[in-house]
Amino acid sequence: MEPGATRREVTAAENRRASRGWWDTDADNYQEEHGDFLGEVDFVWCPEALREQDARLLGDVRGKRILELGCGAASSGRWLVSQGAEVIGLDLSAGMLRHAVSQNTSSGVRVPLVQADATALPFRPQAFDTVFTAFGAVPFIEDSARVMREVFRVLKPGGKWVFSVTHPMRWIFLDDPTEHGLVAVHSYFDRRAYVEYDETGAATYVEHHRTLGDRIRELLAAGFVLDDLIEPEWPEGHEQIWGQWSPLRGKLFPGTAIFVSHRPAV
Repeated sequence: MEPGATRREVTAAENRRASRGWWDTDADNYQEEHGDFLGEVDFVWCPEALREQDARLLGDVRGKRILELGCGAASSGRWLVSQGAEVIGLDLSAGMLRHAVSQNTSSGVRVPLVQADATALPFRPQAFDTVFTAFGAVPFIEDSARVMREVFRVLKPGGKWVFSVTHPMRWIFLDDPTEHGLVAVHSYFDRRAYVEYDETGAATYVEHHRTLGDRIRELLAAGFVLDDLIEPEWPEGHEQIWGQWSPLRGKLFPGTAIFVSHRPAV
């Protein structure tokens, strides 16, 4: 069998193996390609370059206990520490956490790190004031509704849960930043996972599509209140291409969706 890509269902175990293996293997390449854009002590929500220092989606973080899911090299967490927050970074991948350890040292700003699965957070109930992720965890887990429930469990009443993902409408198109990526080729309602596989047929990369309605229903079912849904516009003068994200496509339709929600205070 030749390696390739398809859309199909995956089991939780298959998904977990693929995600851990992919990010462990790709960690160095990812940091080489995107490290300058993300910085060591900076909080960038998306390829559209929306920064937390401008958007303030997490509100006043000083003195807050914050958990980052899918933290990668933890640049966002370090920025929050620089703003007076107490932060823990969590990731499934030892490869990505290796870069987080290295940048903790090189930046002089340290974030405690935990290797764990976002569907089984190793924290007591109501341990955090805020939980967030910028393109981490949520789209790479087949049961993202379970992630929502886990986040609700570890959040204090009134706590914020904010996450960014690829905008669901992007799944209609090919992952192509040029004019060839402007033609709709997939059904918006096809929720089968995108799976890359090796010569044995084993999944090596898995990513999941959910519609906007799916994401909102997951949040509401877990008990959250949705406060805002942000679709960042492509900024003038921003010419950097990141995978399928490009000025051409960004000026026509959104590439990122950011969900801002909270656990009710009572």
